[in-house]
Amino acid sequence: MSGHSKWATIRHKKGAADAKRGKIFTRLIKEVMVAARMGGGNPDGNPRLRAAVLAAKAENMPKENIDRAIKKGTGELEGVNYEEITYEGYGPAGVAVLIDIMTDNRNRAASEIRHIFSRNNGNLGEAGCVSWMFDKKGSIVLDKKTMPEEELMELALDAGAEDVKDQEDQFEVITAPEEFLNVKAVFDEKRIGYELAEVTMSAQTTVRIEDAKIAQQLLRLMDTLEEQDDVQNVYANFDIPDDIMESLD
Repeated sequence: MSGHSKWATIRHKKGAADAKRGKIFTRLIKEVMVAARMGGGNPDGNPRLRAAVLAAKAENMPKENIDRAIKKGTGELEGVNYEEITYEGYGPAGVAVLIDIMTDNRNRAASEIRHIFSRNNGNLGEAGCVSWMFDKKGSIVLDKKTMPEEELMELALDAGAEDVKDQEDQFEVITAPEEFLNVKAVFDEKRIGYELAEVTMSAQTTVRIEDAKIAQQLLRLMDTLEEQDDVQNVYANFDIPDDIMESLD
């Protein structure tokens, strides 16, 4: 499986296990605020806000928190004005890394991200150095035991997905970003369980990591970036084999 999808699934499970609710809520509130500021406070006419609200509800965020974040975004309530920035760099073994930031202090964010890279055998790069290696895609990851591949393929393609990929012990449904919510809605309506559903940056090519030490360094970099307060999303193009990944659990 592509490394990022595998890491995203692990991160999702780990986040739930560690109960990092505060960080999750902060990230979601920022996204709701920025989406409302950019496209208006009505989710029906603002696809980005609709996706943000659905993500917040999926994490059981109280309705009043969501409504308050929307009002802060539209200016009805006083709120912080967050700036969106994407940083790019290289991790151990030359792995490409993209980081989405929402911050009220660009200088602080840049300094902290650069420090994280330098402490984890990586380096922050120039704008555009790795973003060309990624495509924006919707991703729905399911355990292979959920349903047969042919049945999943028919359902997904009929719903508007682009492809279904066999990823070792999982299937990954790939969609265009604008079709993601429609395809996800079909899975939800049919009560088909999935491990992860998100719009992500999908790597065109991957770097295979077969050295456990390098894999550990790489996952530590990803984890540290995820925990930084201004970070919204982290994407990378690594591919760690299952046996190496399991040895690091």
